[in-house]
Amino acid sequence: MIHQRVNTGLAVLVVLAGFYFGLGFLLDGQGAAAGFGIDPWPEGNGYFVVKGVRDIAYGLTALVLLLLGHRRALGWVVLADAVIPIGDCVAVVTNGGTVAYALAVHGSAAVLVLIVAASLLWETRKRSAGTPETTSSRAVASPAHR
Repeated sequence: MIHQRVNTGLAVLVVLAGFYFGLGFLLDGQGAAAGFGIDPWPEGNGYFVVKGVRDIAYGLTALVLLLLGHRRALGWVVLADAVIPIGDCVAVVTNGGTVAYALAVHGSAAVLVLIVAASLLWETRKRSAGTPETTSSRAVASPAHR
């Protein structure tokens, strides 16, 4: 039960981070870009909109799965979306940013996202295995066993 509560808190943080970064790029693109690690940032506000919408969409996807109680699917989505900070890390390194900054900001974010995904998947793996009582009671209630 404690593991589930911790995971819920971590999932909420994942959602809030998506909204925070997304809204930051939509509402104050230049300010948000300053902390991204690429200097100078590509010209034009189109980049800010793309980055902002992408992060908000990630947050919304995680929020929907969390609210619907689809914790295993949430774990897989969070795992798949670890590609985002990994890609951001590569983008910083290949576009004039330093490796140290890319790893400190985006690499650490990727590690945290991977830890949250692993924890969610571990929680749901343990629950889906079931206890002997749960397994036997399901077998008795199954139409095939009547």
